[in-house]
Amino acid sequence: MQLDVSPFVACTSEETVYPGVRLYTVSYYSQDLLVKAALAVPEAYFQEGACLPALLYCRGGIKGVGRVRPERISQMAAFGYVILAPHYRGNEGGEGRDEFGGADRHDVFAAFELLRNLEKVDKKRISVYGFSRGGIMALFAAMECKGMLSCVVWSGVSDMFLTYEERVDLRRMLRRIIGHPRKQEDAYRYRTPLYRMDEISCPVLIIHGTEDENVGVEHAHKLADALTRAGKPYEKWLAQGASHLFVGEDMEMYTRKMFAWLDAQA
Repeated sequence: MQLDVSPFVACTSEETVYPGVRLYTVSYYSQDLLVKAALAVPEAYFQEGACLPALLYCRGGIKGVGRVRPERISQMAAFGYVILAPHYRGNEGGEGRDEFGGADRHDVFAAFELLRNLEKVDKKRISVYGFSRGGIMALFAAMECKGMLSCVVWSGVSDMFLTYEERVDLRRMLRRIIGHPRKQEDAYRYRTPLYRMDEISCPVLIIHGTEDENVGVEHAHKLADALTRAGKPYEKWLAQGASHLFVGEDMEMYTRKMFAWLDAQA
């Protein structure tokens, strides 16, 4: 049985990198821009009568930094989830310009609708996951996409003002794309989901390493505090000694725990 490609403008198959998971590159429209995403589909999807949960994967970084890793989304799909990972506009040959949490958030919203229209995806079991910069993308999706089951923020940015302060190496890029946080305060506020926590309509799981050198653990604390003030359900898991990229046993353990948490939300 073939993948139902009708929700997408184009769909091309890629090499399988993980047993039991098929990989595709898909193209779709977001605000009249043709953008691209990676799609990982477990073999169980192709069985008769299948109805699988899905995870909308929000990548980190920009351009070649933090790009979607086929191995990672394939490993995640092996848990029985359809994984759709937008590259965001301006990346991987997609049209438009990556705005680091600006209008490019609509690429994630549009991807959510695509998942809802995939033939064998359970529309009641679509969650969103954000890694690093993808944290803000996932949180905005949890606000804007009605029917989102749950949200995971892993090593995620929650405060763009804090990102400017702690990442001196990114300041030139941030000034070019967004501006200076004192002169363009509204642009940074627009990209900071902490101010809109009352709009979150699903449980949030926060996973963060205590020794994260790229996105400080203060982002996790600020997010948790904002969710508490808004009266929203969440869990915060701090990995002692872990850095930005979890490795080895930490990566395996927290990934398994995360999917157990996602399964429990249904």
